[in-house]
Amino acid sequence: MDSYLTTQRATIFKQVGVMIYVFDVETREMGKDLEYYRDCLAGLQQYSPDAAIFLLVHKMDLVREPRLSTFQRKKQELQDASADAVISVLGTSIYDESLYKVHFVSSVAPDKVLMITFLTQAWSNIVHTLIPNAAILTRHLETFASACNATEVILFERTTFLVIASSSPPQSSLDTSFELGENSGVSKLNSKRYERTSELIKAFKHSCSRVREEFRSLEMELYDFTAVLDEMTRNTYVMVIIHDPTIGMSS
Repeated sequence: MDSYLTTQRATIFKQVGVMIYVFDVETREMGKDLEYYRDCLAGLQQYSPDAAIFLLVHKMDLVREPRLSTFQRKKQELQDASADAVISVLGTSIYDESLYKVHFVSSVAPDKVLMITFLTQAWSNIVHTLIPNAAILTRHLETFASACNATEVILFERTTFLVIASSSPPQSSLDTSFELGENSGVSKLNSKRYERTSELIKAFKHSCSRVREEFRSLEMELYDFTAVLDEMTRNTYVMVIIHDPTIGMSS
């Protein structure tokens, strides 16, 4: 570590797009961790001042006290250590799909009427900063979704299946999903659909490799929606989801 910060400093910190620094939420050597972090931050500001900075407060699943308050305290500590640098602080864990998103829920009222949900994006957020034309991609996906009457079109990175961009469903589609509600006749698009889809695709891809088959595409036709996943470029996959919320509804 010391050689990276001294003799290899220029090599390590030159032309950096993103710096990701991981802090253990239960570390007993926070002073030393912050010392290394400040040194890395100084090198980054010297050689790559425009780089994005992401600080991950890791192992949040081990926190016993209210997680939201713990995270906010750590976030403030890291902001103070970063001085005027622009940083993004994210809570992470290896559980509950938190490679992509982590959510912490804390009750702030004795009767549990009021709940605060803290939601942060982790790796998808980091990857997204490396894509300068994400907004343009999103507009193109929206146009494509509209042309084929799709509920949603999603662009994935080929290796990790992290979401690069997605079309924004029309407002009328936001009240529909792939599972019908018990009372209302419609339900919501699942807020974790990207993470779950990514995990399922990677699991299926792994299953293909175990039987020595190469994964290329996927097509699912269920009673109320159709999903097609196929290669778009050598670095991306595109998924098109077409869904009719009226199928299966009682008259």
